[in-house]
Amino acid sequence: MKITEWRTLVDQGRYSSSSAFQRVEQDIRAAVTDVVWPPGSDRFTIHPESGKKRGEGNGVVPIKKSFADSLEQRGWELERRAPKTEGIEQKVVKGSRPGAFDGHLSFPGNDPLPFAVEWETGNISSSHRAINRIGLGMKVGYLSGGVLVVPSAELARYLTDRIGNAPELLPYHPLWEEWTFQKFGYFGIVTVEHDAESFDVARIPKGKDGRAES
Repeated sequence: MKITEWRTLVDQGRYSSSSAFQRVEQDIRAAVTDVVWPPGSDRFTIHPESGKKRGEGNGVVPIKKSFADSLEQRGWELERRAPKTEGIEQKVVKGSRPGAFDGHLSFPGNDPLPFAVEWETGNISSSHRAINRIGLGMKVGYLSGGVLVVPSAELARYLTDRIGNAPELLPYHPLWEEWTFQKFGYFGIVTVEHDAESFDVARIPKGKDGRAES
């Protein structure tokens, strides 16, 4: 798989020039490249079938798993929740605690604060929740930054119908560009796309728990 755009929306204190970000960017770019289809291939070839009709198109969870597994091999922690304590003032209503981060990277001495990455597998509402989760982590002083990975319009049309994608998030970029949580922080949106199309490859299987996470 390939990255077609890496858009920086928040870069306070020139975070993108730090050694921490260099590690983040290197790991994420490598993990995206490691996402291949079919398994054992050296690139990502999509079965070009629209996902609008039930039972058609390609699933997304196997794609996310390949990305997450690659990050884990590089020292990232998967499905890590933000702490309730550690000096962070959080008023959390029972049952409303934000979900876990797909990928979570801690730095030596907690300097800078951890970095999170989310890989979109749901609809556009899921994309906004993921962004809010990152934003909250930066707001309360738990994260130093985060990235959301979403499919391009060209890839999204072959995946689960209505999956969150780069074009649908574009109108909200001016809002996120105004985030000012701390002196040193980063938020970006990374757009990914397939390398090739072919009806000769199998469709990526879908899950059985509904459209949003299939």
